[in-house]
Amino acid sequence: MEKLKTALRAFADEREWQRYHTPKNLAMALSVETAELTEIFQWMEGDKSREVDEATRSHIAEEVGDVMIYLTMLADKFGLDPLACAREKMKFNAIKYPLP
Repeated sequence: MEKLKTALRAFADEREWQRYHTPKNLAMALSVETAELTEIFQWMEGDKSREVDEATRSHIAEEVGDVMIYLTMLADKFGLDPLACAREKMKFNAIKYPLP
């Protein structure tokens, strides 16, 4: 995760994009990329979404990459580790939704 954060910071710095990477803008970009991922599945039958062709799988991978990039950049603005956030949320969910 740290390597990804460092690489993303360097990429933005080299292009002088940091001024555009406000939390608001990153959250909006994350939303757009999530919508692009959703669009791939929009008109698929539920079962068809489990087994996609290689071109669709590549497209999914590209959009997942975009989502991960923006999520990581947003978390980095607040000093958060997305993996640690997910682990904590899973603990919360286990309490909120206990096994029967």
